[in-house]
Amino acid sequence: QVQLVESGGGLVQAGGSLRLSCAASGTISSINAMGWSRQAPGKQRELVAGITFGGITNYADSVKGRFTISWNNAKNTVFLEMNSLKSEDTAVYYCNAVRVGIYFFGQGTQVTVSS
Repeated sequence: QVQLVESGGGLVQAGGSLRLSCAASGTISSINAMGWSRQAPGKQRELVAGITFGGITNYADSVKGRFTISWNNAKNTVFLEMNSLKSEDTAVYYCNAVRVGIYFFGQGTQVTVSS
């Protein structure tokens, strides 16, 4: 099992920045990818950003150029740097990890962007 704990969410004004962190613990060997998804009220969960163990990243079109994902392998922590935040970025953000084809998710952290 992999346990994921997110932190760093909160309330921010439009145009501001936040940095989310996700610490992984448990059976973390062979985790080959991590990422962030989000779910806004009344909407489906969507993938925001992902990163492989080798450092290959991918982003949703809606966040390209504003969000940056990074992975500190030594500390088993993945980060999501969010800049130029918009009201439509308001959502619960979930960390995820993929290990041997199995997805694990954290409990989520709320991000609220006020306009």
